[in-house]
Amino acid sequence: MKKSITIMQPATAALLAAVLLSACNVAPKYEQPPLAVPETLSPGAGTPVIASEASLAFAQAQTWIQDAQLREVVALALSHNRDLRVAIENIERARAQYGISRADLLPSVNAQTQASRTRIAEDLSSTGRSSVNNQFTAQLGFASYEIDFWGRVRNLNEAALQSFLQSEDNQQNVQIALVADVTNAWLNLAADKARLQLAKVTLEAREKSYELTKKIFDIGSTSGLVLAQNLSTVETARGDVAAFTSQVDRSRNALQLLVGGPVPANLLPAESLMSSSSGGATALLPSPEGLPSSLLLQRPDLQAAEHNLRIMNANIGAARAAMFPTISLTSSLGTGSNELNGLFGGGNSTWSFVPLIRIPIFDAGRLQAGVQVAESNQRTAVAQYDKAVQTAFREVSDVLADRAQWSERLRAQEAMVQATQKTFDLSEARFTSGADNYLTVLDAQRSLYAAQQTLLTLRLAEQINRVTLWKALGGREAVAQS
Repeated sequence: MKKSITIMQPATAALLAAVLLSACNVAPKYEQPPLAVPETLSPGAGTPVIASEASLAFAQAQTWIQDAQLREVVALALSHNRDLRVAIENIERARAQYGISRADLLPSVNAQTQASRTRIAEDLSSTGRSSVNNQFTAQLGFASYEIDFWGRVRNLNEAALQSFLQSEDNQQNVQIALVADVTNAWLNLAADKARLQLAKVTLEAREKSYELTKKIFDIGSTSGLVLAQNLSTVETARGDVAAFTSQVDRSRNALQLLVGGPVPANLLPAESLMSSSSGGATALLPSPEGLPSSLLLQRPDLQAAEHNLRIMNANIGAARAAMFPTISLTSSLGTGSNELNGLFGGGNSTWSFVPLIRIPIFDAGRLQAGVQVAESNQRTAVAQYDKAVQTAFREVSDVLADRAQWSERLRAQEAMVQATQKTFDLSEARFTSGADNYLTVLDAQRSLYAAQQTLLTLRLAEQINRVTLWKALGGREAVAQS
């Protein structure tokens, strides 16, 4: 009886341990992420975000961005943009997947212990009496390790490696696109604030003109038609002020979405940034003639496309290897006993060695079709790579074609603004002296306002062209200056 109690104690402990472990859960506790938006929907609400030191260092190295405020905004985006976070996590996933593939090159060694207690009934026993048997084993070995004669596992490992490298290039491409998008959004906000400022100045000038016209009307020196026409220009300008005020808020929201949070007010662009032809937030060196097309191969998107080619090529090797015999090994080395205290005693060692050869004989063409699919994917990847190179070539060529004419276009539009300003001043003077009607003033006023707005639009487009050139060349600092 005492012996039976001693034997039952390990079984009872094992049962208790199994019950306790069944209640364990190693999954992380779910916590709803905090809302990444301000508590209120009012414009400019929320606590401004802060950039990390690494992002600040990267942004300060972007010497092609002249404006210090813009560089800090770029750093904020690099720290908090969600698309960039997704790209970074894709790298981590690809790195882990590559680690799994590398592990397949080596056998997995596992340790296993087992204990069993069995009662045999009297009718089933060879002695005619019931009995209780104990068995304890401990083993160390590996299962189903494939000997890679034909390179199937090596090719799958190569495909995983290229996928990891491709994810790094994709992340770099996302980062370049993010810097360009943030710069463009910041410049658009600057242009909208400049348009709003122009609309306010125009409204103020037209209100003064209306007051002057009303005084002339009160003394009977002009008609009610002229007064009404003058008032219409005032209300038109007032409507523009309201429209551009709304546009500024929308542009600020677009910038904050790219950044990933509210942007500090001191980092927002000033109204005067786009109002001066001598200013500018970006600067690029004049591009030399005859840039080699091979320069484009350094673009991250093209490097990612090339890694995809290597993935498809490795998949062909894996598909072809699957058509050959597969040799797998399973082996173990251990010890066994019917008593726990004799488990590691002499003469109780055990071992097994199980080689397995799988030879494909008939699969209705499945393996051959798999090779054909892999080869078709590889040809598709080649076509996609060629298209990506051609697209990159066109993007750079288009940007350079526009870049060559921007100086002339800006000079022509600035001259247009000066000419329409002079026309407006002369027509207003002639109307005030009674030498001309107000329709001439209205026409000159509208022409001047349109020319000023067009100039702001051209200045914005010229700045965006510089950003696009930097992006099209793969974010190369070789074309930048401080």
